[in-house]
Amino acid sequence: MSTRIVSGTAHHTLAEAVASALDAELAACEVERFPDGELRPVVERVRGDDVYVVQPTGPPVGEHLVELLLLLDACRRGGARTSTAVVSYFGYARQDRRGRAGEAVGSRVVADTLASAGADRLVVVDPHTVALEAMCAMPVEMLTSVPVLVEALAEETPDTAVVVAPDLGAAKLAEHYAGRLGLPVAVVRKRRLSGEAVRAGEVAGEVAGRPAVVVDDMISTGGTIEAAVDVLLAHGALADVTVAATHGLLVGTAHDRLERLPIRRLFVTDTLPGCRERAPRVRVCSVAPLLADAIGRLRDDEPLDALMVHG
Repeated sequence: MSTRIVSGTAHHTLAEAVASALDAELAACEVERFPDGELRPVVERVRGDDVYVVQPTGPPVGEHLVELLLLLDACRRGGARTSTAVVSYFGYARQDRRGRAGEAVGSRVVADTLASAGADRLVVVDPHTVALEAMCAMPVEMLTSVPVLVEALAEETPDTAVVVAPDLGAAKLAEHYAGRLGLPVAVVRKRRLSGEAVRAGEVAGEVAGRPAVVVDDMISTGGTIEAAVDVLLAHGALADVTVAATHGLLVGTAHDRLERLPIRRLFVTDTLPGCRERAPRVRVCSVAPLLADAIGRLRDDEPLDALMVHG
């Protein structure tokens, strides 16, 4: 019995880095694409092995999700002893409840489908909702990249700074950052108008005359960050803003929105591909050591508490 890493096409670089950190072998895997877009993955020589399929479900979300499901099924049919889905970014996590009648609960549907495809366990990094664990029939290991990002932030964050949650949903996350950095916390109150438009109003906490460190679990279109920074500046915060987020989707108008803001540095991780460092503003921190540590502990039947999301 051995540990094998299977890489989907969503983020081969991350899968290679995880395998290297574990000193584990990447399983031979080929994803054939038919002219109509249909996928047919083939995974070789995994019989009797504990397999970890590394495949974030970022854009294009549907295609990467279907590929993950087919990879899990291929591993099961190939005789893998266990199959773990290592989904560094879990698409559909924001759809964790119905906002109105007739809506689907997307995260529950995806969780059920992963289990049906053969996943024995799910490993995710900073999911948008901790309720994800309750939706899954399989064990879920919810890792956090906060220590990874804090290590980078600590190198250049002044002790006069304030950690800011751009909305109430990020308040606990901001407290986690602030506790590790030894800084106070402020929270921006916002109201979402649409998928891209956000209106922010008041700030709870003292931000006047301070540089701000705005933290969130993800940056999608940049609307939340833009609204939060505008409000912070209106309340007297210094035009010296740092932003940290685990998942840098940066879709649509995100780059243009962030470019116009007084952001000195943007910290993200490599849970998703494509967020290249553009000195001096963007710094990408790798979660490969975090994922490798988690897989090693699972392999050795050791607890993951020190690596996980709390609260």
